[in-house]
Amino acid sequence: MREIQPIAVAPVDTRCNGVVLLHGIGVGSWTLKRLERALQSHGYATLNLDYASRKKPLEELADEIHASIAAFAEQCDGTIHFVAHSMGGLLARVYISRHRPARLGRAVMLGTPNGGSEVADLLKDFSIYRAAFGPAGQQLTTAQAPVLIDLPSPDYAIGIIAGCRTIAPIASAFVLPRPNDGRVSVTSAKLPDMADHIVVKASHTGLPRHTVAIEQTIAFLHDGRFRAI
Repeated sequence: MREIQPIAVAPVDTRCNGVVLLHGIGVGSWTLKRLERALQSHGYATLNLDYASRKKPLEELADEIHASIAAFAEQCDGTIHFVAHSMGGLLARVYISRHRPARLGRAVMLGTPNGGSEVADLLKDFSIYRAAFGPAGQQLTTAQAPVLIDLPSPDYAIGIIAGCRTIAPIASAFVLPRPNDGRVSVTSAKLPDMADHIVVKASHTGLPRHTVAIEQTIAFLHDGRFRAI
């Protein structure tokens, strides 16, 4: 996990609102760089964390990232939001349930398998999948892990962005319910208590870099709802 970098400076006449960014499994903070730059350009301080997504289950990852997020929150005098891609959204939910920031704001999830992924169902017993994605990979199935089943209903606003294009046509056509982004179906991305939901024409890996998804993320953090398209 990387050290906290100096936060972006917010305008002098406003409070410093922060955004914690959490990447998906098997990748790193670099996947959220374009989104991070856009958030900074709108005056948000950012903490774009790297974490050992392939080596520990969600509950251990939540505890591991806590010190960095707590230190970041101390540097901000405003609201602390969360923006997460893929499994990062599950990690955000677990983290908030265990280490809720005192000034918690809103959360945006991009392509998060809140209902599990049928792709994980198909691959979970293969040794190569287990080696590549570790304990957290086993928690991505539709038969959800206890740590996710036991999560309380969120009392904070969650906006969910799902994709409906794919670069994985076999999984999209034969494994996942349609529409989907090649990894996660639109239905699986939803939560019963979400504040808002929108579908954009992006693949799973493309969601954090998609112009409309980025614009809608910023809109939800600002207004608590997505803009009509």
